[in-house]
Amino acid sequence: MSLRNTINASVSPKGSLETLSQREVQQLRETGSGSVYALFRQCALAILNTGSHSDNAKTILEAYPDFEVKIHQQDRGIRLELLNAPADAFVDGEMIASTREMLFSALRDIVYTQSELENQRVDTETSQGLTDYVFHLLRNARTLRAGVEPKIVVCWGGHSISSEEYKYTKRAGHELGLRGMDICTGCGPGVMKGPMKGATISHAKQRILGGRYLGLTEPGIIAAEAPNPIVNELVILPDIEKRLEAFVRVGHGIIIFPGGAGTAEEFLYLLGILMHPDNAELPFPLILTGPKSAATYLQQLHAFIGDTLGEAAQKRYTLIVNDPTEVARQMAAGIKAVQQFRRERNDAFHFNWLLKIDGSFQHPFEPTHANMAGLNLTRNQPLHELAANLRRAFSGIVAGNVKAHGIRLIEEHGPYEISGDKDIMQTLDRLLQAFVEQHRMKLPGGSAYVPCYRVVT
Repeated sequence: MSLRNTINASVSPKGSLETLSQREVQQLRETGSGSVYALFRQCALAILNTGSHSDNAKTILEAYPDFEVKIHQQDRGIRLELLNAPADAFVDGEMIASTREMLFSALRDIVYTQSELENQRVDTETSQGLTDYVFHLLRNARTLRAGVEPKIVVCWGGHSISSEEYKYTKRAGHELGLRGMDICTGCGPGVMKGPMKGATISHAKQRILGGRYLGLTEPGIIAAEAPNPIVNELVILPDIEKRLEAFVRVGHGIIIFPGGAGTAEEFLYLLGILMHPDNAELPFPLILTGPKSAATYLQQLHAFIGDTLGEAAQKRYTLIVNDPTEVARQMAAGIKAVQQFRRERNDAFHFNWLLKIDGSFQHPFEPTHANMAGLNLTRNQPLHELAANLRRAFSGIVAGNVKAHGIRLIEEHGPYEISGDKDIMQTLDRLLQAFVEQHRMKLPGGSAYVPCYRVVT
């Protein structure tokens, strides 16, 4: 990515943003080694770069080397001074409204996260403590709305998908919107945008004025996948595990569309949770779907789940090919069952407290070469633990594909090595090779994909 047109600007929050303390402002003003400032700068640049067709965080950062954010404390709150910012984020010198909202959402979440960690209110040693942390992050972002009946559908899938697959996600989103459903995604392009775009039209048809398009992300992802402009609620969680937990705590049902390594990671995460014995009776509608052109992909992913986790895992979801109307009907019916279940047990509609999430799904996984090589990908463990470790393998591949830190590790040390039981490695290798052949690893239009991993069979 070559150097782009830039602009200098000064912006203030739209709506309300809690006043920052002098210490918080000082943290953000730090340059050089200031980790909080560096994190906000990275997220801010990604948000201002909305519409980019790159999914390489390193490339985006290199395109704007002189970009800088200065935070000024004022009597009426704060003001951001942007130097050498992407010009495409502005119209006639004014920042686009959705971009400004997301910029200050990033500031809100990063400051709050740092404050919580410094005050040591987060109990990272227990599963309940980590869930409470996710709850507080979402509540601070005003995502949790008590008393509202369940209607949030989480849509997972790839950022690098075909035109036909993208159109299918829009049709599915349109059908969901006609039934009054709100959409939650990872906030980027591809599947993260299509269902939202479809729902905006159907919400307009149904005269639904308060449609929610919730985007949940984390710093490593947002730097590579800028939020799409339809998102009207953006939340940046501290890491991938808390982001994934936020999805399953606020969502009332999940649809898996075609994708690549990141989609497989999310799918395995959810299946691992649902296969925990404590969740056996808990309703959670889960649908795997795509257009007719993606039937081979869907069957490959379905077969991979059967080969690794077995028929019990396959029974936790419904496979629907080329029928977005049926997808929406089944999801709406599934969410009604969720509503009834929570009423009977006095569980909140806005946060799924009853869902048991084992600690192995909550603690951050650092995809170093040693950690990737040390993953336990054998059958001598409970199935939900195998799912957790398979999820970590895909998480590492995502990091090596698009995250700045992962890309640097691959450049320095070569591809990750992944090993385990021979049959698991063989089915994993087949699936990954299919992803490469179907161009599901990177955004189209770039250079040929070079694997960041090596499966040892």
